Amino acid sequence: MSALRVLGRAASINVRKVLWTGVELGLDLAREDVDVKADAFRVLNPNAMMPVLIDAAGAAAAGDTPFSLWESNSICRYLARREGRDDLLPDEPQDRARVEMWMDWQGGELNSSWRYAFMATVRKSALHQDPAQIESGVANWNRHMAMLDEQLVRSGGPFVLGATFTLADIVLGLSAHRWRAAPIAHVELAAVEGWYQRLLTRPGFAEHGPAAGP
Repeated sequence: MSALRVLGRAASINVRKVLWTGVELGLDLAREDVDVKADAFRVLNPNAMMPVLIDAAGAAAAGDTPFSLWESNSICRYLARREGRDDLLPDEPQDRARVEMWMDWQGGELNSSWRYAFMATVRKSALHQDPAQIESGVANWNRHMAMLDEQLVRSGGPFVLGATFTLADIVLGLSAHRWRAAPIAHVELAAVEGWYQRLLTRPGFAEHGPAAGP
C-alpha cells in the first residue's frame, strides 16, 4: 500500500489538484473514494469536505497515528515541501509569498466567483436557476479570469509567475479548465489560452485536467 493516500472522489477539482501535484513530484498517490458524511471521515476533517491526505510515513514511530491534512492547497504545499521542491514552492520568502498569494486567490476569490454559474450550467442544479444570478455569476467569473489574464501578461510568461512552473499554475490551471469547459459566454483571453495550451503538454494536467471532466 502506498504511504500516501488521498481521500476523495476522482471528479473533485480539489482532489485533482493534489493528484496533479503528485505527478509533478513523481509520487505514488493512492486515491480512495470516501463517504464524507461518515463519522470516521469527520474525525479526519470536521468540515466533511474532500480531499484529505494521509501520510503513513509521517508518523513519528511505528504504531503512531499517521499524519493527516485537509485543505487542498495546504496539501499541495505540504507535498512540495516534503519532497524539497523549491521550484514548485520557493524557499525565498518573497517568491514563496507570491506563489501562495495566487494559490489563496484561487481558493477564495476565483472559486467563489464561479460557484453559482457552474452549479447552474454544468451541474444543472435546480437550486441555481435564477437567470439574473446566472448572468451575474458568469460576468463575475469572466472578470476574475481576466485578472488572471492580466497577471500572465505582467509576468511575461510562460507561467503565472514568470519563467518557472509553480504550484500556482497547478491550482489555477484546473480552475481555468473548469472555466473553459463550462457552457457559458466566455470573454476572449489570449494570455490564458496560450498558457492553458502549454499546460496541456504536462502529463499531470493532461490526466487530471481535461481527461477528468470540467
